[in-house]
Amino acid sequence: MSELDPRPNNSELEVRRWAAATHIAAIAGYLIPFGNIIGPLLVWQLKKEDGQLIDDQGKESVNFQITVSIAMLISAALTLILIGFLLIFVVGLGALVLVVIAAIKANDGEAYRYPLTLRLIK
Repeated sequence: MSELDPRPNNSELEVRRWAAATHIAAIAGYLIPFGNIIGPLLVWQLKKEDGQLIDDQGKESVNFQITVSIAMLISAALTLILIGFLLIFVVGLGALVLVVIAAIKANDGEAYRYPLTLRLIK
């Protein structure tokens, strides 16, 4: 490879993959209660020293999953007046779509910012 080769080297690829993994780990929430927070938190804590992108995207993923969990708890409470059933579906589907978009962006080396996210971890 020459110096003009635009392809990233192996360490850059690894950082991008781990950054994407911080987002994908949220899918654990479909299997384990609060796995959507625990999965990204574990990946972020284990790999944050390996690259700035991993650290940044790990924080972003955990913050988004905390926001999603709060929205789901509110939606669950609103099932008493029936609107919560629709909200649970909308929040779950929206979160899944945004996680996939974030993982793709992180894998491309871009720092993704989720919309409507409480940024509790700085």
